[in-house]
Amino acid sequence: MKILLDINPRNEETTVTIHCKEMTPAIQEILAYLNKNDTDLIVGKDGENQHLIKHEDIHYFRTEGDVVTAATSEGIFKVKEKLYELENSLPSHRFIRISKSVIANLYAMSHFEPTLCVHFISGEKEYVSRHYISRIKEVLKMNRRETK
Repeated sequence: MKILLDINPRNEETTVTIHCKEMTPAIQEILAYLNKNDTDLIVGKDGENQHLIKHEDIHYFRTEGDVVTAATSEGIFKVKEKLYELENSLPSHRFIRISKSVIANLYAMSHFEPTLCVHFISGEKEYVSRHYISRIKEVLKMNRRETK
């Protein structure tokens, strides 16, 4: 991938043009990033306290009933967003749905068990629904190809 940057004070506005042969997940990710107006922070509540949590610090999101929580090394925090809203707004190269009630941070996973159990670096574990296993395999394969 070639990247060209033209910094010129005569430019009246910033314009991004992507020339590509076909739409790929990497290009979709770039477009999502460019169109995103909010920050990479989630507001989590712990009792009366509100915490600003960086995406990379979140191990997973879980919904139980109407309550969505974010699990981090610092603890569990309630968030106001619905799980489907988080799934649409979080970076897809980092977060993936592993079940109807859990969105996981790929970079916070430590290993898998054959029983479709995901272990996180925090020591927590969640089970992957069979419905989501093919997507996880696809993302992990794609990431492996990009690092070579």
